[in-house]
Amino acid sequence: LAAVLELADLPRSTFYYQLQAQAKPDKHAALKQMIQRVYHEEKGLYGYRRVAIVIRNGGTLVNKKVVERLMIELDLRSLVRPKKYRSYKGVVGTIAPNLLERNFIAQRPNQKWVTDVTEFKVAQEKVYLSPVMDLYNAEIVAYEVASRPCLGLVTNMLGKAFKRLGNKPKL
Repeated sequence: LAAVLELADLPRSTFYYQLQAQAKPDKHAALKQMIQRVYHEEKGLYGYRRVAIVIRNGGTLVNKKVVERLMIELDLRSLVRPKKYRSYKGVVGTIAPNLLERNFIAQRPNQKWVTDVTEFKVAQEKVYLSPVMDLYNAEIVAYEVASRPCLGLVTNMLGKAFKRLGNKPKL
């Protein structure tokens, strides 16, 4: 025995400890049977959390971490995988028609206006700028700056632009 332990590079105490551990009855044998029963009754659809809940509802106090560890030992995994998070919600609201169709040249002032909302980081805070530009001469007709990108940012900017337009011909 000494030669085998030396060859395996194992201390004698480890060998005898494992020998004793194997001689002890499995303290989780009944729980393992319950886990297997619940797992197979639910056709493998339950993971360790739901298996633990079913066992607890049956009157046996058990921690979900113990159930998780024993399910790994028994090689039982839920057949249902968690779904990946998808934030895409499809088309929300109505899409405005493309009136410019990439024709960004205007023949007269105030014929075509374009706008955008741009985010800047200033002094560790986000600031949002919404300008409106006349495509005839690339002049900024009006702009609005706000700390949040809300509807008021754009409506205030358009209000300033129309106020500046005054009695001139409308767009």
